[in-house]
Amino acid sequence: MFSAFNPRAAAAYQRINVETSMHTIDQHQLVSLLLDGVLSAIATARGALARGDVPAKCNGIAKAVRILEEGLMTALDREAGGALAENLGAVYEYSLTRLIQANARNDDAMLAEVARLIAPIAQGWKDMKRSQAAANDVAQPALMEA
Repeated sequence: MFSAFNPRAAAAYQRINVETSMHTIDQHQLVSLLLDGVLSAIATARGALARGDVPAKCNGIAKAVRILEEGLMTALDREAGGALAENLGAVYEYSLTRLIQANARNDDAMLAEVARLIAPIAQGWKDMKRSQAAANDVAQPALMEA
């Protein structure tokens, strides 16, 4: 009656889950997911490079590049974001260059460098949401008492 595990079916369910969650996610969560995606893709590429798995390395780097180019860089509002958006754009541009060089040269140090650049941005982004939530939690009881 039931068949064995089907990877195509599992991938379809995963894709539907991602598409569904994209409709209910706020912009802050989306950027956080993109930053985590870059770090995950770099980790995948580094593991593949260590194993000598060239196609997986290329796929990991390509995924990180696409997330940076099509997700994070296009999300920057350079007018309203001022210097912060310009600085993030510069980090993303530099990271793209290093990822492409790392791919061409099979250079793990360059991949690690990009991960070291993106990781504090990702952590800061998460911390910003947490501090905002904590501030809201403090403000809520004060509003209720008034």
